[in-house]
Amino acid sequence: MASPMATTTNKFLVFLLLGALLPLSTMASRSTVHGAHHGHAGHGPKRQHSPPASSSPQPSPTPTPASPAPSAAPPTNTAAALVRATCNSTTFPDLCVAALGADPSSATADVRGLSSIAVSAAATNASGGAATAAALANGTGTGAASSNAQAAPAASGGDAAVQALLRACAAKYGSARDALSAARESIAAQDYDFAAVHVSAAAEYPQVCKTLFRRQRPGAYPAELAAREEALRQLCSVASDIIALLANTVPAANN
Repeated sequence: MASPMATTTNKFLVFLLLGALLPLSTMASRSTVHGAHHGHAGHGPKRQHSPPASSSPQPSPTPTPASPAPSAAPPTNTAAALVRATCNSTTFPDLCVAALGADPSSATADVRGLSSIAVSAAATNASGGAATAAALANGTGTGAASSNAQAAPAASGGDAAVQALLRACAAKYGSARDALSAARESIAAQDYDFAAVHVSAAAEYPQVCKTLFRRQRPGAYPAELAAREEALRQLCSVASDIIALLANTVPAANN
């Protein structure tokens, strides 16, 4: 059994060893903590870089005012040149220019439009011929406009046979007007062959009126109707010539 002195000596040695070891562990612990703090400080939050200052916006350039759109209508001199060139291909160029120029739409029309205007001018004449014949048949016409003595009594309603002829003439001029309306529709449909046929028929109707007078009442054909017939014949000729020009140029344009 160990003596008390030995036991006391052993306890004292243990105490010395613990005392020597304790400061070392404490220092190591402090060193570890210090290193950890140093490491965290080295890996601290990154510096936030402010975005580069944006350059001030440049003022947008002042828009240049748009120039006005050109008018759809051709210049007057160009329109007049087209009318003249078109009419020069007809049998009655001066009448053609006058008839087309009387319609304001000729200033913006192409050749097809001009052909329709020419047909319309002829139709107006035909309508006037029908009205003139009806007025003469009803005794409301101006007999003084007749160029011979026999036509004046007829115009005043003194001859029943002449009145019947005048009513027939009114119907023929009405048929001419209807044929010209059909011609306009054919032009719109670009069916120029049928348009030419209708215009040709329109020119023939008043000649039937003159033929009837010549056979049944020679010399009684009113001068008013004679003037209407001649004017319609020339206007139909102008319309036919322009339609022919149109029919000949359209295939060339499509090729």
